[in-house]
Amino acid sequence: MITAWLLSGLGLLILLLAGDALVKGAVNLSLRIGIPALIVSLTIVAFGTSAPELLISVKAVSDNLPGIALGNVVGSNTANILLVLGIPALMATMHTSECDTRKSFNQMIAATILFIGLAFRGVFDWVASVVMLLVLAVILIDAARDALAHKKGDATCAAVGEDDLEGVDPDMPSWRIALFLLLGLIGLPLGASLLVDNATVIAKAFGISDTVIGLTLVAVGTSLPELATTVVAALRRQADVALGNVIGSNMFNLLAIIGIAGFIGPIEVDPEFLQFDLWVMLAASLMLIPFVYLGKNITRLWGIGLSTLYAIYLVVVLVG
Repeated sequence: MITAWLLSGLGLLILLLAGDALVKGAVNLSLRIGIPALIVSLTIVAFGTSAPELLISVKAVSDNLPGIALGNVVGSNTANILLVLGIPALMATMHTSECDTRKSFNQMIAATILFIGLAFRGVFDWVASVVMLLVLAVILIDAARDALAHKKGDATCAAVGEDDLEGVDPDMPSWRIALFLLLGLIGLPLGASLLVDNATVIAKAFGISDTVIGLTLVAVGTSLPELATTVVAALRRQADVALGNVIGSNMFNLLAIIGIAGFIGPIEVDPEFLQFDLWVMLAASLMLIPFVYLGKNITRLWGIGLSTLYAIYLVVVLVG
């Protein structure tokens, strides 16, 4: 049992390091061959930071563990709001009124409602995948247009430049770019395999379902990169970055991760999701309304509240 926990932790560590390596390699390669920084930010970085979740869901589907695949996404989205915004707020107030995120928030809520609606079909198959990926494509195209339109506008919400992209190194040699890409492409499937296989062993040993493991251990683990990014943004008083990171990550989790995994095989929806977890995810998403629409800052008091709600959610999932 100790070995399973250690191997799960190792798998998670490999996933995080491999995902970071893949993003660095892909970003520098893309900029080297002339792809604009804006497009890199909206596509390569967004997909790259979601690579751990994607590989876990694909591995889970291929191993006939739909609970881990769905739990990973639903649990990550809930954790992204309650935990990823809650913990940084304990360290410093996030002034979320500094940048207008209403449009992207509305798109996230629409994606959440679409996801829940498709879940009530009982399965995420290729039809659902096509719908979700088409919606994601529309959102990305719209985001690109908006960013280009605001390129010369307010600096807080301006389009992304090369200096804003994490991992950019104009002097990075070609061999290092290739090494980062190779490490990412090898490490991601290896880490996903270690984490999923050993998380399944842990679930069986404790007599809990793969759904619960996906909603807790796997979901929290794959939310660690978002947590790290948000902590740094909060300490630098970049509330727009923190909130945008969470909203963007949640949209990609819903539309891209399950959208792609659904082509690997049908993902059966456990009734537990329909009765409880999907609605918790939606409720957590709607809790952003005061920060997006009412100009409220995420203070330490809010941080305590959000973190406490997440702790209660974990207890309910584990005990139930």
